[in-house]
Amino acid sequence: MNAVESPCTNICTLRDDGLCAGCWRSLDEIVAWSALTSAERLGIMAELAARAAAATDEAVISNFPSAG
Repeated sequence: MNAVESPCTNICTLRDDGLCAGCWRSLDEIVAWSALTSAERLGIMAELAARAAAATDEAVISNFPSAG
C-alpha cells in the first residue's frame, strides 16, 4: 500500500477548537502523522471533510443575524 500523504496545506493556524484551519487535524494528529500507519492516516483523512463542514456551519450560524 502506498503511503498516505499529509493533508497539510501550509496554512498552519490552530483554531480555538484545537483544529488546524488548513488541514483540520488536531495538533496531536499533526505531531503523530509520521509515525501513524496508513490505516490510521486513512481514518483521520476520512474525518477531515466532516470537520471542515462542521466548522464552516458553526461559523455561518454564529455570524448569521438573528431574526427579530
